Amino acid sequence: MTDRDLVDADRRHWIHPVVNYRAHEKRGVTVLASARGAFLTDGDGVELLDAFAGLWCVNVGYGQESVVRAAAEQMTRLPYATGYFHFGSEPAIRLAEKLVAIAPASLKHVYFGAGGGDAVDTAIRLVQNYYNVTGRPAKKHIIALERGYHGSSSTGAGLTALAPFHAGFDVPLPTQHHLPSPYPYRHEAGPDPKAVIAASVKSLRDKVAALGADNVAAFFCEPVQGSGGVIVPPAGWLKAMADTCRELGILFLADEVITGFGRTGPMFACQAEGVEPDLMTVAKGLTAGYVPMGATLVSDPIYQALADGIKPGMPMGHGHTYSAHPVCAAVALEVLRLYEEGGILESARRVAPAFEAGLAATLSHPLVGDVRSRGLLGAVELVADKRTKRRFDPALKLPDRISEIAYRRRLVFRCFGDNILGFAPALNYTPDDVGLMLERLGQVLDDVLALPEVRAAMAPGREAAVAAAR
Repeated sequence: MTDRDLVDADRRHWIHPVVNYRAHEKRGVTVLASARGAFLTDGDGVELLDAFAGLWCVNVGYGQESVVRAAAEQMTRLPYATGYFHFGSEPAIRLAEKLVAIAPASLKHVYFGAGGGDAVDTAIRLVQNYYNVTGRPAKKHIIALERGYHGSSSTGAGLTALAPFHAGFDVPLPTQHHLPSPYPYRHEAGPDPKAVIAASVKSLRDKVAALGADNVAAFFCEPVQGSGGVIVPPAGWLKAMADTCRELGILFLADEVITGFGRTGPMFACQAEGVEPDLMTVAKGLTAGYVPMGATLVSDPIYQALADGIKPGMPMGHGHTYSAHPVCAAVALEVLRLYEEGGILESARRVAPAFEAGLAATLSHPLVGDVRSRGLLGAVELVADKRTKRRFDPALKLPDRISEIAYRRRLVFRCFGDNILGFAPALNYTPDDVGLMLERLGQVLDDVLALPEVRAAMAPGREAAVAAAR
């Protein structure tokens, strides 16, 4: 096929995730042809610096030969093995053992799936089963956060609290509820960390009281909210929410699909505050995106209750064809080895200060209202008025414009709908990669500022300030 053939075939047949279908048909696909290290190459030979690790996932960078070898060797030896009927494979068994060894101490058992979405569904199904078999069938309500993301499955999409994932899909379900996001820049309690934490704890207590503690199953959150705009809660927030769950007698579930495997510094973000969840979901960095895999980690008390609750002679009615796929498990084992023995986590910790400082420096730009980061996860929020934090009118469709400008500057990042620029570079970014990312980001910001409609939308009196600042 020629490139034009590919674009036409894409329009006719491929339903892409999370796009406006008609807009995609009009725009056409951007074909990615190859990748190496931190760089992507498109079908026209244009080289792009990937500052988003694919989709928060290619943590070890592109082209790691040892990962490719691990997959090829396992495909040669045993390309598939079911986990049904008491079968298993060595890579899956060793991966379960390894995950328990590196996870928060509360988590002792692992169920494998094909990604983050079904990891979330597994967690929810196990929680429902747990309360049923322990004689508390009324505990079905689950509380999550506004701006949270927990996938787009039939159940997970309701816990997700982003408008496109609800529109037309009959979610949230009546048992799914949301608390205000711990979003310091825009929190009604103000930016003070103690005030944000206190407000979140009060919201959780109030919601549980309103629903009745006997009806609430769990609180489910991301340690850092990813697709909601990289919302970084104050230090101590996660521990306060987990402790409150214990006090209220509800389960604490951590969604570490984005934050896991060194993205925020420690292996898992929970570990920074000594939080031990009842269940935890992981994916993305588990295999660094080289193959699809996710996992749900479960505490021993929950596992034992589930095991005891199954009637003799019956199986637990939950499973997936590709659960614990041996090739995926072999890849995950090699990726985990690279994180630790290969020095990738240590490398990430070394470059994170420069990444965070570089993002923070963009606060001096006339467009930037807020910068937030933790480890190699960060965001730059653009506003029309720094003083009032006023956003740009959505009618300007700035996210699409910003993405186009970034592409011309040969930089790939995530531009969220409210003009928040999200960054999640590979954990093996070099200092030069960080420097290049920041240089190109500066060019993107200047190009956006130069748009006449952007300048016109900025607050009265800002034109002179903008000119002086530039």
